[in-house]
Amino acid sequence: MSTLILYLQYIVNGITLGAIYALIALGYTMVYGILKFINFAHGDILMVGAYVGLLIFQALMGDAPSPFWLMTSFLIAMLLSAVLCAILGMLIERVAYKPLRNANRLAPLLSAIGVSFILSNGAAWIFGTQSRRFPYPFVNTPTSIFGITITPHQILIVVVAVVMMVALTLFVNRTRMGKAMRATSLDQPTSELMGIDVNKVISLTFAIGSALAAIGGILAAFDFRVYPSMGTMTGLKAFVAAVIGGIGNIQGAMFGGILLGLLESVGAPLLHIPSALKDTIAFVILIIILLVKPDGILGKNEREKV
Repeated sequence: MSTLILYLQYIVNGITLGAIYALIALGYTMVYGILKFINFAHGDILMVGAYVGLLIFQALMGDAPSPFWLMTSFLIAMLLSAVLCAILGMLIERVAYKPLRNANRLAPLLSAIGVSFILSNGAAWIFGTQSRRFPYPFVNTPTSIFGITITPHQILIVVVAVVMMVALTLFVNRTRMGKAMRATSLDQPTSELMGIDVNKVISLTFAIGSALAAIGGILAAFDFRVYPSMGTMTGLKAFVAAVIGGIGNIQGAMFGGILLGLLESVGAPLLHIPSALKDTIAFVILIIILLVKPDGILGKNEREKV
């Protein structure tokens, strides 16, 4: 394999990985846009979504499913997982974050860390610490195009990510509730005076972010398997992606996710970084961005969030 083809392969892999980061980063950036708060339990909601999706998929597909039913079962599992995680996200916001909105800014952050530990340890208690394989709902035979290997799984990730991102952008920019979310992100007290139900907007924001995290968790589970701490590093790197793009900015989260995926996939072999240390790339980039452009690449001092 020539060097050019090899690096083109790294780019394809990086776009796939970046699409997952972008889906998860959207949850971070939406919540920050509304509440100026980092929901560090977001990665563990991803993990819950992967477990829920796996259990529903296994229950639906049966012993000898047809290819059509296998794919249908997967789509149903993904949809139900997104819905249940949306409900979980709203419940967490109502119980752990809403009572602390007027508290010291450190209080909700500590509460989020506590929720994160509860979710990960609860999953370990219920499901055990052994990782589980998420079976492919399709034949994942790779196809070679000009020497570049592409799998149906990679195509699925990119298609789902693009559809979710476009749908979210249209929702935020074109719908009445999306306008309410943008107004709330700019000025909550004024939004309340204008008749906007801020509590409803915040709950919906957590619901959408949690649903996207669940979808990202299921897509990631094919490669990374399902285990209680699977959301820790993936969630942290998605947070880094949101900061790189400009946290509070939807387009920034998308851009940051893809960029981080490409830097990880291409940067590790280019710089001869061992695979065991490639996670450090994300945090080195985070430090550089915070030093050079704290608002992120697409961030602005007066930015319209969410």
